[in-house]
Amino acid sequence: MILVPVKNLANAKQRLASLFDQPQRTELAHAMLQDVLDALAQSAADEASLVTSDPFATQLAGQYGFHVIRDEFNRSETDAVEMATQVCESRGIETTLVIPGDIPLISATDVRAIYDATPAQGSVLVPAADKRGTNAVLRRPASLFPLRFGNDSFVPHHAAAIATNLPCVILHLSGIALDVDDPEDLRQLVEAPGEKRSQVLARRLMAGLDFTPSGSDLAAAKP
Repeated sequence: MILVPVKNLANAKQRLASLFDQPQRTELAHAMLQDVLDALAQSAADEASLVTSDPFATQLAGQYGFHVIRDEFNRSETDAVEMATQVCESRGIETTLVIPGDIPLISATDVRAIYDATPAQGSVLVPAADKRGTNAVLRRPASLFPLRFGNDSFVPHHAAAIATNLPCVILHLSGIALDVDDPEDLRQLVEAPGEKRSQVLARRLMAGLDFTPSGSDLAAAKP
C-alpha cells in the first residue's frame, strides 16, 4: 500500500509566506498533490491511500480511485503514518510505501524503480536532495521499523533500517529528491524542465514577483 499523508491544506506551506498569501499557498499545495497522485496512478505499482481529513485531498482521492484512511487528529506526518501503518497491518497488508504530497517532480518511473529495488524483506529509502530528509520509505513487512519524519530524518531512518538486519536499499531519484517547502525549493521547481501542474502554477505566481535565479534574492522577494 502506498501511503500519502496530507495535513490540512488550508494552512499549507507557511515557509512560502514571504512570497504568497495563504490562498495562493493552498492552491500550490493542491497542484503539487495532484502531480504526486498523477504519478502514482500512472505507475499502477500498488494500491494507494491518502491519510488525511482534508476535504480537497479526500475528494481528490475519490477522483483517482484511491482509498482514504481518515486522520482525525491532523497532528503530524509521523503520527498519521504510524496510524495508517497499523491500519494496513490489521488488513494483512505486507508492504507500505510512504510518499509525501509535496514532491511534485515524481514520475511513474520513479515509483516503479522503488518497487523494482525492493527486497523480499527489508526496506528502500529515497533521500531528499540535501541528504538530510527522507522523501520516500518502503518497508516490508509494513511496520519493519518506526518512521520519524522531519528535517533530519534520513540518518535515523537508515540506522533503524540497518538495525533490522534486513537489506536496506538506498535509491537516489531526482524526481523524488525535491520537496517544496521554502523559496529555494520553489526556485528549483520553477527552473526544472517540465510542465507539471505545480510548475505551471508556480511560474504564473512568480511572474508578479522580482524573481531571479538567486535563492537569496528569491527569499527576499515580496508579493
